[in-house]
Amino acid sequence: MTEELSTLAAALHAAKHFEQAALATLRALLGMAEQELEASSFAGRGGLLRGVVHLRPADAYSRLVALEREAMERLPPGEGSLPLAEGPQTALLASASAWRAVVEHGCAVSIDVGLGTLQPHQEPSRRLVTSLPATAFTSESQQRLLSRQATHVCVLPLRMPGGRIDGMIALEASCMAALGQEFIWRRIGPRMQLAVDLAAPYLMGLPPRPGTMPETDEYLPVVGASMANLMAVLRVFAWQEETLLISGPTGAGKSRLARWCHERSPRKQHRFESLDLMTIPEELQMAELFGWRKGAFTGAVKDNPGCLARAEGGTLFIDEIDKLSLKAQAGLLHVLEERAYRTLGDAGSEQRANVRFIIGTNANLPESVRRGTFREDLYYRINVLPVRLPPLDARRDEIGPWARYMLARHHREKRPEGVARLAPEAERWLEQGSWPGNLRQLDNLIRRAYTLAMVEQGSATSELELRESHIRQALAYEAGTQGSPLVEALCQAARAFVLEAQRREAPLDIDLAESLRGFVLAEAVRQVGREEAFRLVGRESLVKSRNHQKALKQEVKKAEALCQEVGQPVPLVLAQAGGGEPL
Repeated sequence: MTEELSTLAAALHAAKHFEQAALATLRALLGMAEQELEASSFAGRGGLLRGVVHLRPADAYSRLVALEREAMERLPPGEGSLPLAEGPQTALLASASAWRAVVEHGCAVSIDVGLGTLQPHQEPSRRLVTSLPATAFTSESQQRLLSRQATHVCVLPLRMPGGRIDGMIALEASCMAALGQEFIWRRIGPRMQLAVDLAAPYLMGLPPRPGTMPETDEYLPVVGASMANLMAVLRVFAWQEETLLISGPTGAGKSRLARWCHERSPRKQHRFESLDLMTIPEELQMAELFGWRKGAFTGAVKDNPGCLARAEGGTLFIDEIDKLSLKAQAGLLHVLEERAYRTLGDAGSEQRANVRFIIGTNANLPESVRRGTFREDLYYRINVLPVRLPPLDARRDEIGPWARYMLARHHREKRPEGVARLAPEAERWLEQGSWPGNLRQLDNLIRRAYTLAMVEQGSATSELELRESHIRQALAYEAGTQGSPLVEALCQAARAFVLEAQRREAPLDIDLAESLRGFVLAEAVRQVGREEAFRLVGRESLVKSRNHQKALKQEVKKAEALCQEVGQPVPLVLAQAGGGEPL
């Protein structure tokens, strides 16, 4: 035991990337389990199949790595890891209920796939054996595990210091002889949990292995390095049949991501249907989902197939799921559990729902459950493959490329001929801005700026350049909804300070941020003169005491120090303000 942990600790200490740490951990766990299996009464009658590391901090997937037992010998120690490959047979989750049990009990759980039972690893006096509820462990999930020859699964929590659980590791084994019997998991569980506890800080703290940039296409034309990990997970999730839950702020691109997943799924030859609940009154939600027959209600003058029927064989994306009424939530839960529904006004038999569901939301669904506005059983039924789409402000490497793409697309819509370019200074200005409205706000701004550029340069020109002045002017129209221009400018200054600090090898002392006072005073002096400048910023007492000249020089000196530190020439406005001559 000590030797196993020492070997794992050495491998983790040498790991430079998450994938290396994940591989070392899976090797150790599979090795421990194999030794225990060979020493058990099931020796020679079963074997280990695979292990999967699932990182899902704050209950949203961020990374996945799998190791097939048969591939262990082909991978030299310390040489990377195997990311989950695309395909329907990919080793994925044991089940959503396994994750829920791991979080609720804070310990490992065992699953007997054949019997459909889940057993938390607790003291015998507290041991529970429960049938997995249909809302969490469906017959489809059970058959999918059995189709991969998995009969027994052990799920171990990735526990961080302080008790927070940020992921899990699932081990799958095949042993038909052990169906309905106690397998090796409980005996080996404490040893494996020690290994997982040792590995957890490395798995959560190490950066991903640098790799090639994700591919782009017409459905997702921009993917930055900031999205690489998420896209690797979504490439796997796109192939699965389980419900995918995409959370993220409004306008961040959830519907685009849902369509991208559909186009990379086995259902891509069939329809992608989208239902935005923000646009559907509560009283019509059931009708839009399930369809209706003529005369089913007032206004139903003809048959309507509904979203489920239109998406037959394909994907149904339901956005803003938190806006679904409690009555419609009950209907959707029935569809997810039974894969069947009845059209409104149809007294016949139920129809089969052969669709893959992708759900979108910008709400905190657990909080909605606590408030009683969202059904708990429906939440657990859709929270199977959860991912979180970051806001655009957290994907700054994508802002410029998205702006160029939006400009080119808008120009093609208006004038197929000619070229529209985004000036470099305009792109830099956009990258330093704040985008609370995410891609939707950026797209609206580009369209507005494009119109302004067309007015200025003339609609007959074959080439158009979108400059910083156009962007600033377009943003000015949003001033009423964006809040104080001063606050926005200060936010931009703060982002520029942080970006400069990240660019440098040495730290950038935060005390240099005080140089803002010098820049403000210098600008005020340029516009209204020295004495009036101090009155303008609330320092009239310095003028009365004749100390304002000294104060100005001190503040300008701080601003000049910042310029020197970042290797930039002193702006003329500073040089003039600090020169001692009246302006």
